[in-house]
Amino acid sequence: METVGVVLAMLLAVIGSGYLVRMLPCAVPLPLVQIALGATIAGVFGHGVTLDPEIFFLLFLPPLLFLDGWRIPKVGLFRDKGIILELALGLVVFTVLGAGFLIHWLVPTMPLPVAFALAAIVAPTDPVAVSSIAARVPIPRRLMHILEGESLLNDATGLVCFRFAVAAAMTGVFSLADAALTFLWLALGGIACGVAITASVAFIQRVAGQRLGEEPGSPILVNLLIPFGAYLAAEHMNASGILAAVAAGVTMSYVELTGRALATTRVRRAVVWDTVQFALNGVMFVLLGEQLPGIVERALNDARIDVRMTPWTLAGTALAISLALILLRLVWVWVSLRLTILKARRHGRHVYTPNFRLVVATSLAGVRGAITMAGVLTLPLALPGGAPFPGRDLAIFYASAVIIVSLVVASIGLPRVLRGLEVPEESSEEAEEDGARHDAALAAIAAIEKAAHGRLGQEHDVDVHASAADHVRGIYEHRLGGGGLYDPARLRVAEQAEREYRLAALQAERTAILAMVHASTLSDETARKLLHEIDLVEARYR
Repeated sequence: METVGVVLAMLLAVIGSGYLVRMLPCAVPLPLVQIALGATIAGVFGHGVTLDPEIFFLLFLPPLLFLDGWRIPKVGLFRDKGIILELALGLVVFTVLGAGFLIHWLVPTMPLPVAFALAAIVAPTDPVAVSSIAARVPIPRRLMHILEGESLLNDATGLVCFRFAVAAAMTGVFSLADAALTFLWLALGGIACGVAITASVAFIQRVAGQRLGEEPGSPILVNLLIPFGAYLAAEHMNASGILAAVAAGVTMSYVELTGRALATTRVRRAVVWDTVQFALNGVMFVLLGEQLPGIVERALNDARIDVRMTPWTLAGTALAISLALILLRLVWVWVSLRLTILKARRHGRHVYTPNFRLVVATSLAGVRGAITMAGVLTLPLALPGGAPFPGRDLAIFYASAVIIVSLVVASIGLPRVLRGLEVPEESSEEAEEDGARHDAALAAIAAIEKAAHGRLGQEHDVDVHASAADHVRGIYEHRLGGGGLYDPARLRVAEQAEREYRLAALQAERTAILAMVHASTLSDETARKLLHEIDLVEARYR
């Protein structure tokens, strides 16, 4: 029962953190509040949750990475693929080498392979943490797409480096050729698993639904299980389950574009996934907070091996490692950007030269999170000979410190760096949206004309159908700007005005229905049906 109490306390902490962060006088990032609440829970219950890294990876990461891969804009992902790969591959290797030697120099008692393992696991940024920061910081859209793409792909690079650094610490042997081959298998095998699982499940579900029918909640449940299936299949093949979950999400976005899912299924599925995302995001950071007291205590015990290491030097070293990671990221981003601009100019292309503040913002946005925490906890407890794994508790402490410092620096620094920064807008997106609305409205009007013409002479109430067709046609002609004068700017003003009037009318409907229920002139069953219809319409305008 105590475990159930801790789980319930964690969920309450996630709920309460959303209210608490709004009550604080200054802008504190939500993940930091959740970490603090997690540490409080650990203090109240006397201990935190015993965290199994493999279970943690399986329960939390697949659905969140699947959702990020599903919802990330694919146009931006493929447009900036060169920049994303530079960050996801080159920057991780650069960070492992630079931070690894620095950590070994700062903490001589930590062997070099262990220092490289720590550098490898803190190198990847975390998509969940990046999304949490982006929710409160106005990051430019294109930069956000790049950061999301980087964080989705750099996990494989970091985990491969981590795996081979740990193997070197355990055996004293390292093979670059084996590392390269393993990386290729992890990446390609994981991506192939994700694509194959999603495509196969979608095909089977479609065929079974057409022939046998299906329960209303079945498609949503299947959708929730896909990332776990992709992750487990990839891990069973010794490939990257993380990349499999991401690839499954990207594939799911293309499956969804086939338009075979019912509208009600898409609405309900979006609500379910939003709830899952909110709960898992919060619980992950609460779990990190619950681990902190034990991590700090074990790190202090481990630090006593070196007489020069005091709690203050321990904290100073953690801060130095965190700042070094930001500096390494800054150097890599600036150098790669200059090389990209130079290459474009040599080919005679005109390219936008970003303000240096944008480079600094990219460096500060390298937020670490759950993948770093779960990965570092997989460090072995002992060497093959039975001796304790050297520097394990220190490595876990420094990784936890990097997560917290990166969250604090991003939440404090990004708003100040980005304030007043002018970034070229992606104007094509607005024009693309206007064009799509225009073409869709024309197609809708043509379909109305065809349907109305087909019913002439077949229905007794011809005038009723003609009136209904005119009403629906009028809605789409309104979208076209009053029947021919298509002015996107005036149309957006009209849509905003319509939205306000619609919301006011829907609220009045809801109030009237609730008044009838309170007066016992309307049954609660009928009221729920009518309120559900109003809620669906309101969701469209909200």
